[in-house]
Amino acid sequence: MTSTNNVAPGDFSQFNFDTEAHLANAHAQSQTRRYDDFLIVDVDSHHYETEAFGEIAEYIEDPVLRQEAKYQGMSRGGVTSVDGSYQEMAGRVLRYPLRKSEKVPLTIHRDITLMRRWMDAMGVDMACMFPTPMLNISTCPRVQVEVELARAYNRWLCDNILAEEPRLTSMLYLPFNDPEACHRMVEEFGDRKGVIGFMVTATHYKGVHDNAYVKTYAALQERNLPIGFHAAYTWGDSMMSLTNRFISVHALGFVLHNMVHMMNWLVNGMPERFPKLKTVWIESGLAWIPFLMQRLDNEYMMRSSDAPLLKRKPSDYMREMFYTSQPMEMVDNREALELTFKMINAKSQLLYSSDYPHWDMDLPSTIYDLPFLNEQSKRDILGGNAQKLFNLDPVFSAEKLRRRSMVSAAE
Repeated sequence: MTSTNNVAPGDFSQFNFDTEAHLANAHAQSQTRRYDDFLIVDVDSHHYETEAFGEIAEYIEDPVLRQEAKYQGMSRGGVTSVDGSYQEMAGRVLRYPLRKSEKVPLTIHRDITLMRRWMDAMGVDMACMFPTPMLNISTCPRVQVEVELARAYNRWLCDNILAEEPRLTSMLYLPFNDPEACHRMVEEFGDRKGVIGFMVTATHYKGVHDNAYVKTYAALQERNLPIGFHAAYTWGDSMMSLTNRFISVHALGFVLHNMVHMMNWLVNGMPERFPKLKTVWIESGLAWIPFLMQRLDNEYMMRSSDAPLLKRKPSDYMREMFYTSQPMEMVDNREALELTFKMINAKSQLLYSSDYPHWDMDLPSTIYDLPFLNEQSKRDILGGNAQKLFNLDPVFSAEKLRRRSMVSAAE
């Protein structure tokens, strides 16, 4: 790739980006760590739906909003008034601005090609893909915009991506500011190919325990589809507005909202009301979970009357929930991480996630290289747990199948 010296800030028009070259070191890791021997499932990865927003806008049913969306676009002050430019570090994380220049064949949808490339480079066989700018449309003051865009995106994703690529799945976006729309979304898309659950963006101000969502939870439980709470941040939150650096709002915001929702989920007895509904807590890291276990257990033992539906301590329910690994806090104190794994029953409840292509992504080696995990636990976290949770039919990458066949022939 051409050097970026003497290039005007923000001017990347002359560059051609190559995902496979960008992830060459990740691919080398996948070759030396025996990833060929087992399934790897990435439960939290992303694409940039704004790159296909012209296609998605055509799925918007409301003609006025459709025209508005086509005119204004989606991100950076567009129809949703969302700005996520801080994550790009002013263009220093090159895969953000350069991915638009990457050349792809015209015979396959661009998003499928780009997803395949990074998955193959990392050794990932299957991935659950989420949108990126849309994770913040829950903060848009116009509820109709969230509902219309969510349905348009879900239809576009099912029709153009999930229907065409068996290695790709998704937990579809629920417009949580409209409970009835959430229920309709599950009813309409719950049986579509590649749909393995539904996702709520954490940055909203609706109580997850509100009876308005009972129909949605019941519909998910009936279909054996998990509900995920995907962390995000908003600088518009009154508490987060006190911070003055991205590192601050990211460190706290991605945890705080999910902590509040889990607190309400537990204290209001949702695990007892919907005992077969599985919950997945996405992209909040892991360090906050032991804290909340201890804090809630301590409070519960003094005021159990405040949570009359619970039959066990809050931590007992939390150990039955599922968590995605990224961004796993890789601090110097490895004993703290090992204790965290033990407290959350990680061997069966932790799901590997890369969060690619975001700036703080984690490779599969983040899990595979942990010295306190045995081989079976590594394989379960990297893919086996997700296969069981989502009832996946394994689909291996073409490269992994080719290498397997070569080994078999040699033997």
